[in-house]
Amino acid sequence: MYTIKTCARKICVIITLFTSFWTNAQGSIADYKRSVAVDTLFRDKVYNAPTDFHWQDDNLFWYVNKTEKGDEYIKVNASKNRQELAFDHTKLAKSLSVLNKDTIQPGAINIHDLKFKEDQLNFKTDSLELSCNLANYKLTIIKKLERKATNRYWGERDDERKGEPVISPDKKYTAFIKNYNVYVQNLDTKEEKQLSFDGSKGYYYSWQIKWAPDSKKIMAYKLRPAEDHKIYFVESSPKDQLQPKLQSRDYLKPGDQVAFKSPQLFHVENGKHLYIPTDLFQQQFHLGNITWRKDSSAFTFEYNERGHQRYSIINIDANTGNVKVLVDEKSPTFIDYSGKKYRYDVNNGEQIIWASERDGWNHLYLYNGKTGKLIRQITKGNWPVREVVKVDDEEKQIYFIASGLDKDQDPYFEHYCRIDFDGRNFKRFTTENGNHKVYFSTKNSYYIDQYSRVDAPPITLLKDKNGELIKELERADISKLLATGWKYPEVFNAKGRDGKTDIWGIIVRPTNFDPSKKYPIIEYIYAGPHDSFVPKSFQSYYWSMSPLAELGFIMVQIDGMGTSNRSKAFQDVCWKNLKDAGFPDRKLWMQAAAKKYPYMDIDKVGIRGTSAGGQSAGGALVFNSDFYDVAVASCGCHDNRMDKIWWNEQWMGYPIGPQYAACSNIENASKMQGDLMLIVGEVDDNVDPASTYQFANALIKAGKDFQLVVVPGMSHSAGGTFGDKKRKDFFVEKLLDVKPPSWDKVYANEE
Repeated sequence: MYTIKTCARKICVIITLFTSFWTNAQGSIADYKRSVAVDTLFRDKVYNAPTDFHWQDDNLFWYVNKTEKGDEYIKVNASKNRQELAFDHTKLAKSLSVLNKDTIQPGAINIHDLKFKEDQLNFKTDSLELSCNLANYKLTIIKKLERKATNRYWGERDDERKGEPVISPDKKYTAFIKNYNVYVQNLDTKEEKQLSFDGSKGYYYSWQIKWAPDSKKIMAYKLRPAEDHKIYFVESSPKDQLQPKLQSRDYLKPGDQVAFKSPQLFHVENGKHLYIPTDLFQQQFHLGNITWRKDSSAFTFEYNERGHQRYSIINIDANTGNVKVLVDEKSPTFIDYSGKKYRYDVNNGEQIIWASERDGWNHLYLYNGKTGKLIRQITKGNWPVREVVKVDDEEKQIYFIASGLDKDQDPYFEHYCRIDFDGRNFKRFTTENGNHKVYFSTKNSYYIDQYSRVDAPPITLLKDKNGELIKELERADISKLLATGWKYPEVFNAKGRDGKTDIWGIIVRPTNFDPSKKYPIIEYIYAGPHDSFVPKSFQSYYWSMSPLAELGFIMVQIDGMGTSNRSKAFQDVCWKNLKDAGFPDRKLWMQAAAKKYPYMDIDKVGIRGTSAGGQSAGGALVFNSDFYDVAVASCGCHDNRMDKIWWNEQWMGYPIGPQYAACSNIENASKMQGDLMLIVGEVDDNVDPASTYQFANALIKAGKDFQLVVVPGMSHSAGGTFGDKKRKDFFVEKLLDVKPPSWDKVYANEE
């Protein structure tokens, strides 16, 4: 369709051909060279901004501070207000060099898990646990450390038909599975006793057996396994052979049959099997967190009903087998169990602290853990509890993170608070205008408070339990960063679709920014409902935005409606409607920014995203081509029926209804307008790569022109180095109307 916007773009091309001869055009080789260089140019230019702190006790802590001379390990005694080097760096570096038979500089010491003992320091390297005599800096090897493999596939399911016998707490019995049923064996007499007789090949007892603390009772559950659903892909270019490899992964998708668990109770001494009816937890998505009470009176488990509109804590009486629902959380839309669920059992379950969004905001509630009766709502207000940090059972206090407490601050800033179980004595530990990270001492007598904003470097403070400042520990130095031409991002907010709600985001400009020029806009999008994504703390490099900005673009990132960490209503916009992705708010936000800053070219808007952001980037041209012109979508889940079950059923609902097709880029491919690039990793085992191929197929059938970039051997990513090149060239060509330079020239020493 030949629109006015298309006509305007063609006129722009003609004008550019004439004006490029005497103007400093964007997308030049110089711009490309800066774009490639910014990741290293901005790196290691921020000093005195430590990121991790370690309390040894209620008084002593240590941290690593990056300085121009290298890393310094700092020890602080809070009660004495004494801050000093944790050790002599030159002497320890010399001792480590001798031990490792390699030269280690004083500013490049890499150790962790420090423990201070008078004139002795214990610590770990990557391979050793060591002791250092601080009188002579002699090192003693305590033990060698083994590295544990952590490359397990995220979706891999345990085979619950296999396992090892489970020994009772009193060491008198073992429990095990044989012929699909539960058995116990007396370790003294070796006598075996069969406890269950209803296990079968298709509905068997799992090896996940749990003894009661008194060793008299056993919880074991029967399992009807989920269906076997695998995704397949061909690795075309394996490193160890010439011929390609067929790979597969366990991968349940929306609508698939999930596992069903039936917890059962056994009394060991008399061999009694108490059958637990499943009526109250029949429609399982997941059943887990099975836990015995310390007094062996009962066990509890959590029941996540399929469709994610009900989540319960269920209690099984260990003597009678009676079933009681203690907490029964319900929602007309969804329960954000993956991001906001919190449960804490007080005094062996006498009370339960529970998080809920039932009043429209995520807050804490107190239940009677025996009767299931709601005692009270603990926290209240038009702001959400973001995280519970710790619970002090003795003092009956909850330490937690909240946001949205201040009308004059960014509503996403995290602040640390405390409140009593009875909802009284609410106390804030942080008030400064910034995003906070707090580290409490072991008994909460002191705390470290570091805060920053994207436009304000970190300040690190030591405070006492009353919030009084003891000492400023560090104040970040970014003078070297500013010397590179680096510019602060700008925080910007504008009203959303309802005309009332503030939508927050940031603007990133190139280092050679010139307000007299026109800059196309590129949005970096990730609109998943499970979180908010616009950075709130200071950082020197934005991998998703900084390199593209240097090519001559204004980069933006926005949290529209449908994302998390605001009100329940704010997030509910996504319910069965992931195609929305906050686009009505994003458009208004960019229009408001362009009105304030005329150099932002609102008639040339691009978008890029990966994974769920890839789906949204594709959806920008399928559902929102009235505003977006160019999109690069990497490894996107372009139809929510093609992606992983837990994420998509949580937001799109169950059973699978017409809303899935309505939100599908594939089903609606004929609506796509604009310039689209699809990037996909050949062996993506996070989002099924077939999703991208099916979108491409639908676009081809609809007669649409687009570019498809397949990266051999690559898993879930934005495309790696090759994808990065293709993405940059695509935006430069389509938004700047400039022919991209040869990458050989970009990487050459001379232009």
